[in-house]
Amino acid sequence: MISEKVEEYAFGGLVAAIGVFTLVDATTIAARADNAVGPRAFPYAVGALLVATGLAAIIATARGKLGQAEEGEDVDADVRTDWVTVGKLVAVLVAHLVLIDIAGWPVAATVLFFGAAWTLGAVWWRALPIAVVLALVVQVVFASGLGLSLPAGIFEGVPFLDG
Repeated sequence: MISEKVEEYAFGGLVAAIGVFTLVDATTIAARADNAVGPRAFPYAVGALLVATGLAAIIATARGKLGQAEEGEDVDADVRTDWVTVGKLVAVLVAHLVLIDIAGWPVAATVLFFGAAWTLGAVWWRALPIAVVLALVVQVVFASGLGLSLPAGIFEGVPFLDG
């Protein structure tokens, strides 16, 4: 019972420490003065929520509200890992990382979103337009809404895509 409490306190402390790190690190983000929201808003919100969650876990542990021990996972131990799917997902992620600098975020994110969806069983002709729209929406939100510059790549100079 004592080791369970130590684990619960350690979990709460770790979550709170990650939140503090996030808050401190967010102060190093360069921001334009003319943007009301700015690039620091999201890290500040995430950091504050992490600190609050960590403290809530510590308080709950002190009050004796411990998490229930897991009796076992509902997993079929006889099923083997699908290494082909894992390999495809790793390849898609590596392609994304390589393409960000070469072709820019919109193209790299399209490859990532489409490749992951297709690998996991999505129909390609549905996944592709959704991936394109999702990548462009993220680019526009970061460039226009937050004032952050994701690499535009081949879309360099397009006003609403180039932060």
